[in-house]
Amino acid sequence: MQHLISMLLMAPANPQQGGSQWFSLVMMGGIILVFWLFMIRPQAKKAKEQKTFIDNLQKGDKIVTIAGIHGVVNKVNEDGTLQIEVNPGSYIKIEKSAISLEWTSALNKTTAAK
Repeated sequence: MQHLISMLLMAPANPQQGGSQWFSLVMMGGIILVFWLFMIRPQAKKAKEQKTFIDNLQKGDKIVTIAGIHGVVNKVNEDGTLQIEVNPGSYIKIEKSAISLEWTSALNKTTAAK
C-alpha cells in the first residue's frame, strides 16, 4: 500500500494533457456510435417490421403465434385482437402482439414452395 502511495506522489504532473482528453472524448463517441449501429438500430428496425406485419394482417392469412399455435385469421377486431381458426369450426381469440413474424414468414415460405 505504501509503495502505491509513494508511486502516485512521485508521478510527474503533466499539465499538457489536453490531447488525451480529446482522444478520450472521440473514443467515447466511437463506442456510442458502434453501440447504436449494432444494438439499437437493428432492434428498432425489427420492431418496425413487426408492427407493419401486424397492421397488414387480414382475413385468410395463415399465422403462427409465439406459443406455436397455427391458424388462419378469421376476423380482425378493433380492440387489438384477432379471431383465428385453428381447426375447422374451432376459433380462438388472441392478441395481435402474440403473432410471430419469423415463424409466420417461415410457414408461408414453405407453403409457397409447395
